[in-house]
Amino acid sequence: MADPGAVAASRDDELVVGEAVALDVRPASMILRAAGAAIDIVAALAVILGALLALGFFSSVVPIDDALGAAIIIAMLVLVLVVVPTAVETVTHGRSLGKLAIGARIVRDDGGAIGFRHALIRALTGVLEVYFTFGGLAAIVSLVNPRAKRLGDLVAGTYSQHERVPMIVEPVYGVPEVLEPWSRTADVARMPDRLARRIAAFLSQATRMAPAARQRLAAGLAAEAAAFVSPLPDGADPEFFLAAIAAIRRDRELRAHRLERERLDSLGPVLSGLPHGFPDR
Repeated sequence: MADPGAVAASRDDELVVGEAVALDVRPASMILRAAGAAIDIVAALAVILGALLALGFFSSVVPIDDALGAAIIIAMLVLVLVVVPTAVETVTHGRSLGKLAIGARIVRDDGGAIGFRHALIRALTGVLEVYFTFGGLAAIVSLVNPRAKRLGDLVAGTYSQHERVPMIVEPVYGVPEVLEPWSRTADVARMPDRLARRIAAFLSQATRMAPAARQRLAAGLAAEAAAFVSPLPDGADPEFFLAAIAAIRRDRELRAHRLERERLDSLGPVLSGLPHGFPDR
């Protein structure tokens, strides 16, 4: 089984920003994008239908020739299908009525907010791939793209990012009972960040792994972490060993943060107090 850290680094939903920080982003799936697009299309058709009814009522009062009526209809279509979507996505930085409903936002490929150019390109190509082909072209392109991009996203350099992520509360485990006596005298040094992240990822995903792969990964990580632990427990299960050192480091860092907070609180009157005899105004 591949290293979880290597797998995470190669995923399509991992974005590395300019500061070399990896962000875990979630592109909106094709189904979500289709639902959001359907809401936007229904809203646009409702506006067009209302405008046509208003035009018909107005033409019954004031006669309008065919050329002027055709020009008004074309201008109305351009306004509803191009100008309004461009303005809405520019002002809201990638949101629309449908995207707000599904919890998505259009962003650049580098994760930044889109601008007028991106919104205009998406709106212009949307007329072709969404309205002229009844969404068929957009669906085909989205199916073959790992980020479910449509043609407008490929041309503009954007994609739809799903922002409505459920809050997952990870359980907090302590030192396994069989290693409790050992943990009282164990010295666990600070491990490299990469190794600590791999151990944390393994512990959070261990229950979903195949037994053979779970045992093999636990043994490999335990062998790497053993260089930072003294003394080593005799005959301990590798997974229990990893859970124990993770709990020891967590509790130790928590105590360090609390002590730092207590020291800062004790210095508060000195840092925020006024010089002797200076009036408090």
